[in-house]
Order: sequence, then C-alpha cells, then structure tokens
Amino acid sequence: MLKFIVRRLIMLAPILLGLSLVMAFFLHLLPGTPCANILGERATAAQLQKCEHNLGYDRPPIVQWADYVVNAVQLDFGTSFSGARLPVLDAFLQRFPATIELTLAAMLFAVGVGIPLGIAAAKRRQSLLDGAATVVSLIGISIPIFFLGLILVYVFGVWLHWLPAGGRFDLREFDFKGAGTNFLLWESLVIDRDPAKFLDVVGHLILPGITLGTIPLAFVMRITRSAVIEVLNEDYVRTARAKGLSARRIDSRHVLRNALLPVVTVIGLQSGLLLGGAVLTETVYSWGGVGTWLFTAAVDKDYAVIQSGTLLLASVFVLVNLAVDVSYAFLNPRIRYA
Repeated sequence: MLKFIVRRLIMLAPILLGLSLVMAFFLHLLPGTPCANILGERATAAQLQKCEHNLGYDRPPIVQWADYVVNAVQLDFGTSFSGARLPVLDAFLQRFPATIELTLAAMLFAVGVGIPLGIAAAKRRQSLLDGAATVVSLIGISIPIFFLGLILVYVFGVWLHWLPAGGRFDLREFDFKGAGTNFLLWESLVIDRDPAKFLDVVGHLILPGITLGTIPLAFVMRITRSAVIEVLNEDYVRTARAKGLSARRIDSRHVLRNALLPVVTVIGLQSGLLLGGAVLTETVYSWGGVGTWLFTAAVDKDYAVIQSGTLLLASVFVLVNLAVDVSYAFLNPRIRYA
C-alpha cells in the first residue's frame, strides 16, 4: 500500500508539469495581455510595451514557462495584480476553505439523500418509488444550477424568510476576525464555542449546499441503484438468504459493502470536481470561494491566478482520487495494490 501511494505521488510531478506547459501556451493564445487591464483603457502603446517588458510577457513562451516552473518548485506562484494584489498561494489558501465547506455541504446532501434513495429504488424495482427516484435524478442533472439557486433564494430566503439568501454568515451579528483560518464551521464550534454562531454558519450553508449537491445527488443515486441491483443478483446473496440470515444483516454485510465501490468512485470524482470551485453557485450566493476567484481572474486576464490556481486545483483533484483509490482496500479486503 505504501509503495502504491508513493508511486502515485511521484506521478503527480509529470502531471502537473504537463498541465503547467499546456496552460502556459494556452494563455498566450488569448488576445491581449494583462497590461491592458492594469493600465486602463487610456494607456499608450509605449506604456503597454514597457509594462509587458517589466512583467516579462515579451519573452518567448517557453522561457516564461521555464521561469514559472523554477519559481513554482520554490512555492512562488506569482502575485495577483487584481484585488488586494496578494501572492497567488496566499489568495488561494484564503479562499479555498470556503470552497471546502461548500463542497462538504453539497456532498453531505448528495450522499445522505442519494445512497438511501438508490438502495430503496433498487430493492423496489419497477415500483412507484423507483420511478420517482428516476425522475428526481433526471431533474437533478437537467435543471440549470443558476436557475435552481435563484428559485431557492426566492422561495426560502425572500418569500418564506426561513434561510439566509447569501453570504457565509450574518455580518450584522457575528465576527470571524479572530483565528483567521476561514473555516467558519471550525472556528464557530471549536475555537469560539458559540452555538448561535455555528447554527448561523450552518444556516448559510443549506441553500448553496442543496443547489450544488443536486447534480452529485443524481449521479450517486443512479450508481447506487445500479450497483445494488447487480449485487442483489449475485450467488452469495442468494446463499445468505437460503441460510436464513436477516435482511438487515444481508444488506449491511453483503450488499452494501460490495456495492459501495462504484459509489465511492463517483463520490470521489464529484468531490474533486466541486473542489475546483462552483462559479454559478458561488455567484448566486455571494460565496467568495475559488470558483469566483478564478472567474474574476479570467475576466481580468490575471495570468498568475489562472495558471497557478488551475495547477493547485489539479493537485487537489489528484490527491482526492488517490484517497478514493486507497479507500478501496478498506471497503473490500480482497483488493491488493501491487
């Protein structure tokens, strides 16, 4: 197992190196340079040329990429010229906790609803419940995220006033300037030990978590249903029933454990994708995570943020998939990594 993990981590280097090369040349295919946004619309040609020379954008792309790789190895990912002009790594670490909390809320909703619904649909095939679950999954995949988000905001935030319509916490009631980790759930519950503040943070997570979790919910439900149906037809399940084992014991020991492998794969892939930032959800709910950060950088042509942000998110995605692969050995002891 240890050799497998080390080998996968070593493979991360060429993956990121290739991705950085692709991103470097892709950015140079875009029209214009960041200098136009830095200097404004009234900048002269001489000012633009001087800015490009100072930032190194007038050098060959391969030279710029080589310098970037050398700096990235030293954890220097450049500095953003937009907003607070922070180093890219600092800006990423500042916003990534918000994306992590949103992803956890979305996947908690998707897994908590999708797995039980998929199991129930599989055990009652061709029933009304199975048909309703199929319709729910199709709606979850088909409905646009921004439309669902706006509907939920209007119904539960504006009309019924049950839940907050945006933001991560109530700015009028609470303050999170103490610990500075930006993990608001952790700070409110563990550091501040304030139940009211914790409940407020949870309340702000509900609507964006549901909005972002609809598509993963549909995938988790469909894969769970298919996997459970396949396992229910296996010989060892029929043998367990013939031995007189209870339905609960059969489900927990034989069905669920063997059906979870493809489900865990889907959960891992969806989690990795969501950790890349959800632009539409974060925009609707004014969340301020990685998604809106990268979107703003793309509009402003902030090359340092686009290139390094993509690289950092790719690292997270690969590490999440590694964690999923390692979890297989715990779910099914027959799996061995050579």
